[in-house]
Amino acid sequence: MSDISASIIKELREITGAGMMDCKKALTETKGVMQEAVDWLRKKGLAAAAKKSGRVAAEGLVAVATEGTKGAIIELNAETDFVARNDQFQALAKTIVGLALESGQDIEKLRQAKDKSGSTVSDLVAHLVGTIGENMNLRRSAKLEVSKGIIASYIHSAVAPGLGKIGVLVALESEGDKAQLETLGKQIAMHIAAAKPDALSVAEVDPEKLARERSVLKEQAMASGKPADIAEKMVEGRIRKYYEEVVLLEQIYVMDNKSKVSQVVAETAKTLGKPVKVTGFVHYKLGEGIEKQESDFAAEVKAAAGAA
Repeated sequence: MSDISASIIKELREITGAGMMDCKKALTETKGVMQEAVDWLRKKGLAAAAKKSGRVAAEGLVAVATEGTKGAIIELNAETDFVARNDQFQALAKTIVGLALESGQDIEKLRQAKDKSGSTVSDLVAHLVGTIGENMNLRRSAKLEVSKGIIASYIHSAVAPGLGKIGVLVALESEGDKAQLETLGKQIAMHIAAAKPDALSVAEVDPEKLARERSVLKEQAMASGKPADIAEKMVEGRIRKYYEEVVLLEQIYVMDNKSKVSQVVAETAKTLGKPVKVTGFVHYKLGEGIEKQESDFAAEVKAAAGAA
């Protein structure tokens, strides 16, 4: 069977609950024979894993790995914090972030990357779901690389080397001393974990966010009753303050609480006798943006009693 129709993929998905791409692969491997495709998914552990896929996975680990001029970061989720302390789960996170050093930040490409045994990341995750019994999800990944210099990393609330709740990567491009660059990079990474900047430079601030901020500030300034020219100056002053809050290079460095990050980088460059440039950063906080399921046990009991 050369072409797998959308309808047969949908049918297999409804039977097994497995993902669309997994269903398509199963049907391709079994030449479109439905029962064989079901069995193929079961053998891979994907059908069993899919039964748990409706449950929210907002716990887990952020993992980082660096290797000279490149570094990678991933977020691997599970349902409970207990699983994050499981040796198998931690080993899987380390394996995946190691593969991300080569695969990069394309999450689908990473899911299809293979470990030394020849198993794909998707297969490894599905197997562990079947073993541990919790829904798991490789949520996101990123990679930084420089032509010369270092990629520094930092893990906050580490449960093991390179594994924790918050992870940061920082790219420093320079021909300066590697040890001193590592020190600077680690400190900037710690700053990022605490200050949570949105952008590296003023030029990289999200235009939509900036427009919204400017609109709010303008309304506030006009409401104060100030003349238009004064109000405009007020807005520009507050925009500069906004940059100091959200732009890494404009933020006050948490290590000394007085210098801008850009000034600290410039001082290090002067000490090294070589230019130093921060070319990028990535900040992951575990579960950020995931809506966690919450239940009010007392309310549920009360409702059940009322129904009875």
